[in-house]
Amino acid sequence: MIGKGTSISHTGTSIHYGWNQEKDAEIVFSQHLAGNNPLEITKEFKLIQEENIRCQKNTLSFILSPTQEDGKNLSKEQLGELTHRFVKQMQLKENQAIGFVHRDKAHIHVHLYVNRIGFDGKAYNDSFIGKRSQLAAENVAKEMGLTTVKEVQMEKQLDSLKVRLEIKHIHQRVMESDRPRTLDSYLKAMKERNVDVIPTINRANKLQGFRFQYEGHNFKASEVDRSMSGGRIMAQLSQNIGIAKPIKVDKSVQLLGKTLELSTNLATSIAKNIIKKTIKRAIDTGIGY
Repeated sequence: MIGKGTSISHTGTSIHYGWNQEKDAEIVFSQHLAGNNPLEITKEFKLIQEENIRCQKNTLSFILSPTQEDGKNLSKEQLGELTHRFVKQMQLKENQAIGFVHRDKAHIHVHLYVNRIGFDGKAYNDSFIGKRSQLAAENVAKEMGLTTVKEVQMEKQLDSLKVRLEIKHIHQRVMESDRPRTLDSYLKAMKERNVDVIPTINRANKLQGFRFQYEGHNFKASEVDRSMSGGRIMAQLSQNIGIAKPIKVDKSVQLLGKTLELSTNLATSIAKNIIKKTIKRAIDTGIGY
């Protein structure tokens, strides 16, 4: 579950938004309030807020977002319990508050509005409110057996690692079986295996690298694997052509029917990688004898 919080000054507008029937809004939590519509609730908030006119951002706005899967299984009562626990974690049990669930999207979430001014006229300390909201949401998620942000992040990292490994394996198979000699043939071979290789063009209209898109993920070449930087890919293609002693590297390349200049960094990287491969091949040949 994700928790976001901030201090705002537009109390009435926010409560009207929270109560928006077009978003299938439904009250799931309320404390220290008697009003039956946005206008009445706003007036109750402002009555207390008049006790501290120096505080301009006098309402706290929170969004509590369970994961999409958790949200589907949470009843109105459970969403109310979730909000109640969050309010307790934030030490706001003595402040006016109202919470609405919005079900207009697949991702169910709760909009919670709390009067920052207490009945004693003091303003709630909103220092680091964003970070504190997230920590409170983490604690509530653990208490209720819901998915935490850390668990979501871990799942995303594992999914990202899995996809990057798949891209690397596809790249290796293309280089070993197809042995492409040009960028176009490399892009085509990867595309046939459902990987889009996207050239990265800088502001000077020069090729500076590649991105890989696969199964909804998009990575820079070097993010997939260090062995797949633009310079190393281009060096592999040059090796497939059969360059033996690359003293000079072309400053341009044919790509999708156009001639593109290489950025200085990419050209330098290609040259270095070709030289490394040539030296390694020479050493390996010597060892073979």
